[in-house]
Amino acid sequence: MSDLTHLVRDRGVVICCGSGGVGKTTTAAVLALQGARLGRNACVVTIDPAKRLANALGLDRLSDTPSEIDPSRWRTAHSAPGGRLSALMLDTKSTFDNLVVRNAESPEQARRILENTFYRNVSGALGGTQEYMAMEKLHELHDAGGFDLIVVDTPPTRHALDFLDAPRRLTRLLDNRIFRLLMMPTRAYLRVASLAVQTFLRTVSRVVGSEVVEDVIAFFRAFEGMEEGFRARATAVEELLADPDTAFVLVTSPRRDAVEEATYFANRLTDHHQRVEALIVNRVHPPFGDESPDGLRARARELTVHPGADPGAAHRLAVLYENLADFREIAVRERRHLEGLRDRIGPGSVTFVPYLAHDVYDFDALSEVGRALFPN
Repeated sequence: MSDLTHLVRDRGVVICCGSGGVGKTTTAAVLALQGARLGRNACVVTIDPAKRLANALGLDRLSDTPSEIDPSRWRTAHSAPGGRLSALMLDTKSTFDNLVVRNAESPEQARRILENTFYRNVSGALGGTQEYMAMEKLHELHDAGGFDLIVVDTPPTRHALDFLDAPRRLTRLLDNRIFRLLMMPTRAYLRVASLAVQTFLRTVSRVVGSEVVEDVIAFFRAFEGMEEGFRARATAVEELLADPDTAFVLVTSPRRDAVEEATYFANRLTDHHQRVEALIVNRVHPPFGDESPDGLRARARELTVHPGADPGAAHRLAVLYENLADFREIAVRERRHLEGLRDRIGPGSVTFVPYLAHDVYDFDALSEVGRALFPN
């Protein structure tokens, strides 16, 4: 049984990480699909999938609520009984809104925050918000969703593993001195706030306008009493990521730049005391035999000078040998790019998915990827 089968059969959370454009969303969908076919109640959290893949998963509109997919669309004759498959697309703002409502001390406090201009501007666009809300949604599903397996497609980002740092960034914000000063009631703020903070606010007002600063201050004041709930949630998210039931799957392609990014991801996971349980390499060219490219090109040259050979047929066959040599060269180069990363992860945990001639846009195509990931 493959390492990937163990993960989707035995773990509760599988997080697919890697740089953008390497097939991470498709991989997450296939892992959840296999979990469902093994009889588990599985859910995949996707981040802006391609429209055709979204349609295949039944995600016709953006929603942060899991939608169960009709079993007739994905179940096979070999599927274990009882399996269920659900999917959702992360809606950053809706997730943030729900988090505010859940932590507010009253409906009035939640309304003040949700209607605040500053909040409406930053809740879906602030740097790191999407990463944190992906982890918040994971925690919500883990605690209350009733799922056996949750597979998370992490947001595409230039900053490796921002989703791991997001809970700590939120905690650092809550501990920031200026944040605490802005959270104080007006009189206490005027007494305690240092001259430097007041000067800073006046300077910002001149740059962005006093109304913007007033909205920001009103936003932080409206948060009064809620910060401990956010802090506790951030700590709980960190604990879930560190739980032994959570597995990290690194997804990459064989391109040199993607492999370098994946190596960096693996190192960062180690810094967070996590390990890569499996490496999936998408869009790999098949080796087409084991003869070297130089040997194939030598055969092509021999054909063109072979005495008595039909010149036209020899030329056509030589071209085919040259093409095969090119493909072999690409395959060899791709595997050479991966050597260091494979040593870093462990060769037994590496799975290759061949380069497909078509996009993944329905369950047949997802199953084709699944056969590469789960060959047994």
